[in-house]
Parts: sequence; C-alpha cells; structure tokens
Amino acid sequence: MSIAALRDENERLKALLAQTQSALSEHQGALAASEEARRRLEVILGELRREKFGAKSEKLGSDQYHLPLEDVEIAQGILDAAQERAEAVIQGRSRSAPDQGSHRNRGCLPAHLPQVERIIEPASTLCPCGCGAMTKIGEDVSKRLDVIPAQWRVLVTRRPKYICRRCSGPLVQAHAPEHVVPGGLPTEAAIAHVIVSKFGDHTPFYRQAEIPAVRRR
Repeated sequence: MSIAALRDENERLKALLAQTQSALSEHQGALAASEEARRRLEVILGELRREKFGAKSEKLGSDQYHLPLEDVEIAQGILDAAQERAEAVIQGRSRSAPDQGSHRNRGCLPAHLPQVERIIEPASTLCPCGCGAMTKIGEDVSKRLDVIPAQWRVLVTRRPKYICRRCSGPLVQAHAPEHVVPGGLPTEAAIAHVIVSKFGDHTPFYRQAEIPAVRRR
C-alpha cells in the first residue's frame, strides 16, 4: 500500500473516531437528561403521596402533574435517538461524506408514502444567443416531507437544467423554492402540523413519530 493510501486511510479512521466520540458524547448527555427527568418524576410522585395522605393545604394543582411527565417523555425520546446514532457510528453505518448538494436527503423518507411531483421550469428555455430551444441535460431533485389532513406524503420538486448545444451559452435552470428550514425535509405544512400537535394537542414528539408507522399497518 502506498504512503498516500496509508495517509488517506489514517485520515478516514481519525474522522470515524471523531464521529464515534461525538455520538458517545450525545449519548451521555441524553443519559444525564433522562436521569434528571427520573429524579423529577420521583419528586412529583412524592408530592402525589403527600397530596393523598397529607393535609389538604399541601395538595397540588392538576397542571403541575403534567410537567415532569412531559419531561420524562421528551428525555426518553432524546435518549432513544442518541442511542440509535451511537450504534450507527459504532457499527460503521454512519460515515462522513462530502456535501452532495440537493441530493443529500434522497432516500431518507419512507418509501411507502405517496409522492407528488412538481416540475419548476425556467422562465424561458430559449438560448439567449438566439440559437433556438435549449436541450435538457439533467435536473436537480429534492424531496421533503409534506402532510395533508390525515395523510403523509413526499413532495418531490424537479428543476430541469437546459443548455444550448449550438453555442457555449450559460446553463439555464429555475431557482429552487425557499424553504422554512434550509436543506430540511419537512415542508411548511408538516412543520405547522407538528407544532399544533405538540403544543395544541399535547402530543410528544416521539409519539408523533410513531403515528405514521401505526397508520401504515
């Protein structure tokens, strides 16, 4: 093996080690959050016992019961996510990769969801030099998670690329639409649905993540 190959392999192993350490650090942070939530739950259980067997002046309000329970649910969700990331890094499934532009989120969404495609064409596909119609040479494809009432779907956006084969004119392509979360998977409707479910319907994030899987069955 050449010196250059050994150097590349050494850099790759260093990057993998850094990822593993980062995942383990997140895992430890999640464990600490879960432990804090457990302690808070013990405190509220103690308050409930005093509320049942103690003086009436020590009784708690109904709103106080939900706060530590919500913290436990959130901490459990964080812990599960950190464990999955740590296992993925340790088993070599998570590898650092160069920025892939608009293709970085392809394949990350459930395959069973229906897909709705929209094609955004440039304002004009005629060559600015007057050569005529330009030729399509490719396209950028991005996928985001969208939702309509009682249905999840994948919103596919295609932006064809055009170039003139008769001259060395510029490549023409429509601008990518603005996203609430740059480079993120959810659309505006999906974000609004999650926020309303969390703060309006009081549904924790980890339960929202399980709902599509239950509907699939």
